[in-house]
Amino acid sequence: MRDVLVPLAIDPAPAPPGSRPLALSGTAMGSGWSVRLMQPAGATDAADLRAALQAELDMVVAQMSHWDDTSLLMRYNRAPAGSWHDLPAPFFEVMDYALWVHEASAGAYDPAAGALVDLWGFGAAGRYDQAGFYAPAPAAVHAVLAQRRAAAPVLDRAARRLYQPGGARLDLSAVAKGYAVDRLALCLERHGVRHYLAEAGGELRGAGVKADGQPWWVEVEGVPDGSGDDGQDGAAGSETGTAAPPAPLLALHGLAVATSGDYRRYYRCPDSRRRSHTLDPRSGQPIANGVASVTVLAPACMAADALSTALTVMGPLAGLAFAEARGVAARFLLRADAPGAPLSAVTSSAWRALLQ
Repeated sequence: MRDVLVPLAIDPAPAPPGSRPLALSGTAMGSGWSVRLMQPAGATDAADLRAALQAELDMVVAQMSHWDDTSLLMRYNRAPAGSWHDLPAPFFEVMDYALWVHEASAGAYDPAAGALVDLWGFGAAGRYDQAGFYAPAPAAVHAVLAQRRAAAPVLDRAARRLYQPGGARLDLSAVAKGYAVDRLALCLERHGVRHYLAEAGGELRGAGVKADGQPWWVEVEGVPDGSGDDGQDGAAGSETGTAAPPAPLLALHGLAVATSGDYRRYYRCPDSRRRSHTLDPRSGQPIANGVASVTVLAPACMAADALSTALTVMGPLAGLAFAEARGVAARFLLRADAPGAPLSAVTSSAWRALLQ
């Protein structure tokens, strides 16, 4: 049997009379996005609505992408020491929340770990899957950590600006994708849509109900197999094999969901050890704490995205304590020590409170 989770507060109001189902999609951030919605009669034309949604995602890329050399983020990363940078409202909102998670998690999540991400081959250049790449030596890791400690970005919240101390390199990939989903949701609501399921890069946020009155049901993204050794991205409903517990079913009604996993991107070094793209900013090393994935449910997808990454790095003990202290609905999938042994699931109280 699988777990089924339903939000504690439900608005049973259906879509307005005359509403019709509509599906829209596109590409952004190196991936696809999609929206399913109940379009009210007389609402914005589908083509115009799609253009508005695409504009939201293009804005996130222009401001926060570490793949686009012309983005505001990349210009900040190249800026000289001692410079201040005025932030548009979206960038400020993301940076403000990212720095809160950094502080609350005692550094398990770090929006300024861009140099570390690049060093391990998971950035936009010098990637692990390109010829000539080698895993960094310990001395190189120590040097990057020392530079990070010496060059911390400073957010002036009153003036909404960010200080570049020299050499600080942002990477908002673990929070910007969730924020992009939130922007899709807010765009839909500005256009009078209250019943929808928005998705970008596998992160989702839903509201209202479908045409049949049912909520937007989605499966939790699963580890592709018991070992995670196929190196393929997981996807909603892709939990295969017998090594993982059945994928929970979620009613995304006023909720967002994001999953962080060690199986999405990794490589093996000559010693056969897996190097996951999920890095611990405190040690400078890929995680090796037995966490296969963490799924977080939250009202905002930005929070679910950043917190799932932080909890993955913190591990099952510290991560679960963090979730319990802050009422975070989280599910940890853990690997056993024995090869081929089944994955086990550990959940927080807030997660279990949603079980039906």
